[in-house]
Amino acid sequence: ADNLSDALKKLKITTTDSTADSLEGCLDCLLQALAQNNTETSEKIQKSGVLQVFASLLTPQSSCTAKVANIIAEVARNEFMRNPCVDAGLIPPLVQLLNCKDQEVLLQTGRALGNICYDSHEGRNAVDHAGGAHIVVDHIRSLCSKTDPASEKLLTVFCGMLMNYSNENDTLQSQLINMGVIPTLVKLLGIHCQNAALTEMCLVAFGNLAELESSKEQFAYTNIAEELVKLFKKQIEHDKKEMIFEVLAPLAENDVIKLQLVEAGLVECLLEIVQKTVDSDKEEDVAELKTASDLMVLLLLGDESMQKLFEGGKGSVFQRVLSWIPSNSHQLQLAGALAIANFARNDGNCIHMVDNGIVQKLTDLLDRHVEDGNVTVQHAALSALRNLAIPVVNKAKMLSAGVAEAVLKFLRSEMPPVQFKLLGTLRMLIDAQAEAAEQLGKNVKLVERLVEWCEAKDHAGVMGESNRLLSALIRHSKSKDVIRTIVQSGGIKHLVTMATSEHVIMQNEALVALALIAALELVTAEKDLENAQLVQILHRLLSDDRSAPEIKYNSMVLICALIGSEPLQKEVQSMAFLDVVSKLRSHENKTVAQQASLTEQRLAVES
Repeated sequence: ADNLSDALKKLKITTTDSTADSLEGCLDCLLQALAQNNTETSEKIQKSGVLQVFASLLTPQSSCTAKVANIIAEVARNEFMRNPCVDAGLIPPLVQLLNCKDQEVLLQTGRALGNICYDSHEGRNAVDHAGGAHIVVDHIRSLCSKTDPASEKLLTVFCGMLMNYSNENDTLQSQLINMGVIPTLVKLLGIHCQNAALTEMCLVAFGNLAELESSKEQFAYTNIAEELVKLFKKQIEHDKKEMIFEVLAPLAENDVIKLQLVEAGLVECLLEIVQKTVDSDKEEDVAELKTASDLMVLLLLGDESMQKLFEGGKGSVFQRVLSWIPSNSHQLQLAGALAIANFARNDGNCIHMVDNGIVQKLTDLLDRHVEDGNVTVQHAALSALRNLAIPVVNKAKMLSAGVAEAVLKFLRSEMPPVQFKLLGTLRMLIDAQAEAAEQLGKNVKLVERLVEWCEAKDHAGVMGESNRLLSALIRHSKSKDVIRTIVQSGGIKHLVTMATSEHVIMQNEALVALALIAALELVTAEKDLENAQLVQILHRLLSDDRSAPEIKYNSMVLICALIGSEPLQKEVQSMAFLDVVSKLRSHENKTVAQQASLTEQRLAVES
C-alpha cells in the first residue's frame, strides 16, 4: 500500500521532471496493485487525481504508452471508473494512439477504449465524438486476412471494442453498418473460424447488429448463412450452439436469408438436434429442442423457403415435421402444428395435405388437449385446420372427417386466442356448405356461446369473429330453423350492431344475413329488429355519403323486405326514406341506381 501511495505521488509530479525509468517503476507498481486488488486500487487512483496525468503520458513517442493504456484498461473494468476516465480527457489521446503502428500499444488502447465503452453512455459518446470507431473498422479491414497469433489477438480486442461501443445502441449500430462493418465481419468469421475467442466476438457483434432491419439487407448480400451453418455443424458445447442460435433467430426473420439458410443446410442440423434432444429431460437439451424447433417454424414463414422444404409434399423435411405431431413432447407438437399451418399457405399444399391424411393427425392432437390442454398447442392445431379449410375442395372432406365436432369440444375454452381460432375454423368450414351451416346453426350451445362472445368487448378479435360466424350460419344455411335458434338466443341485436361496423366486409355480411331473416322469418324477428333500431341504422347508412355502394344496395334490399312487417313499415314511413332513396336514383353505381328506383316504387305503393 505504501509503495502504491509513493507511486501515485511520484506520478503526479512526474510529468514535469522524471526519468523514463522511474516512470516505468511507478507504472509497474500500479499494474501490480491492480492485479492484486483492482477495485481498491482503482479507487485510490481516482482519489489521487492521477487520471488527468495519464492524458499527457499517452503519446506515441513515449516508451511507457502501452503500460499507461493497460492501466486505463484495468481501471475501466470498474463501472465507477468509466465516467472519470472520460472526464479526465483520456478518450481523445487514446483514439489518437489507434493511428500508431506498435502492436502492444494498439492492443492496450483497444482494451482501454472497449472497457470505457462497456455499458457507458458517456464513454460511447466520447469515442464517437473522437472518431474512434472509424479507425478501428479500418484496422479490422486491414488485419482481416492475417492469421498470425498477434494479429488474431488484436482483431479479437478490436471486435470486442466495437461490440461494447454499439451494444443496445441503435444509432451507433447504424453508424457501424453504414461504415460497411458487416461484410468485413462475415469475411473475418470465414477466415478465423478456428479461433474460438475471435469467433465468439464476431458472433456477439452479429447478435448486436442483426436486430436492426437495415443490417439484414446487408447480411443478405454476404455468405453469412453458409458461414454460420458451417460453424454450427462444428459445435459440441451447448453454450456455443446457443450463441449461434441468437444470431440465426433475428437473421431468419429476413426472407432472403431464410432461403439462404435452407440452402446452406441449416434444416438438417435442426432436425438432428430435435432427434438428439427429444427424449432428454436435461435442462439444456429441453432449451435446445425448443430453440431448434422454433427456428424451424420461422424458416417456414418465408414463401420460397417453405415451398422448397415442402417439395410437393414428398420432402423429407415435411415428412419429419409430420412425425412431430403425434410425439409426446408438447414443444414438438406445437412446432409440428405451427409448421403445418405455415405449409398450408397456398391451395396446392392444403389440398395435398388433406388428401394425405393430415386432418386425422391434427384432430387426434386436439383430442389429446381437450381436458386441461396446452393452450399454445390448441391454438396452433386450430390455426393449421383453419388454413387447411380455405380451399373449396377441402371443406366437405374436412367436415366428413369430423373436424367440426373436434373443434366444438373447445367451446368451453376461456382463452381468447383459442376462441378466436375456433371461430375462424368453423367459419371457413361452413363457407358455401349449406348442410353443415344448418347443422351448426341449430346447435343451441354453439349459438348461445356465440351470442355471449359477441359481447367480449375486451377481445375485439373474438367479438368480430363471433359476429361473422353468426351471420355466416344464416347466409350459408338460408334456414328458418337456424334463424329461429339465433332469434331465441338473442343474436339479432348483434347482427344489427354489426351492420354499423367500421369494416365494409362485416357490414355487408350483416346486411345480407338480416335480409335473409326479413325474407324468411320476419314475424319471429320483428320485435328484436325493432328494439335494435334497425330502421334508424339503415336510414343513417343510406344518408351517409361515405357508405360503400354495396352497403347502400343491401340496405335498400333490406328496407323492401322490412315493409312486410306492420310496426317496421310504420317506422320506415315515419323516417322519410323516400327522400333519401330518390336521391340515390342518380348514384354513379348503376346497380345502386336501379335498386333505388325499385325501392322508391315499393315505398310509394306502401305509403
